[in-house]
Amino acid sequence: MLFNTKKSTVAVTLAVLLLSGFGAMQVLADDDEHEGRERSESHEGRDGGTKGRMLTATNATFQAECSACHMAYPPGLLSAASWKEMMGTLDKHFDTDASLDEATIAEILPFLEANAGTSRKADSGAKPVLRITETGWFKHEHDEISPATWKRDSIKSASNCMACHTSADKGNFDEDNVRIPK
Repeated sequence: MLFNTKKSTVAVTLAVLLLSGFGAMQVLADDDEHEGRERSESHEGRDGGTKGRMLTATNATFQAECSACHMAYPPGLLSAASWKEMMGTLDKHFDTDASLDEATIAEILPFLEANAGTSRKADSGAKPVLRITETGWFKHEHDEISPATWKRDSIKSASNCMACHTSADKGNFDEDNVRIPK
């Protein structure tokens, strides 16, 4: 009986060690938590210096105008210079005329600038980036996604946040809510 108890204790100990080891390997293998951040950690400091405003800033006019064609992207995803450039070139907004009257621009632009990220730069760095998908931050966060995945009919492009980030329209980009469609 004593032999069986020792054998059971050894088996349980080995099982615990193996399971613990596998858990550690899973944590180490998941580089989505870049720089070792915990999922429950605040977004402060991770959003280009917007101190958590990136995902929560709202403006009714911005929301209405931008979401008429696409998701109203959180202002913290681009720099103030990028938003200024974008709002100044709405007549050729990604091959579409999205022009707004001066009063509407005068309301939206200060909101975007006040809530913009401070370190969202294109890889080239010379000209303000207009595509969120061209920022180093975006590329770093999505480095595990293959080009073929972006081309799926259910996703269409990297700019379609809602395809995978199921709560993106509410400003929630947490990895716990990511569901990559087939």
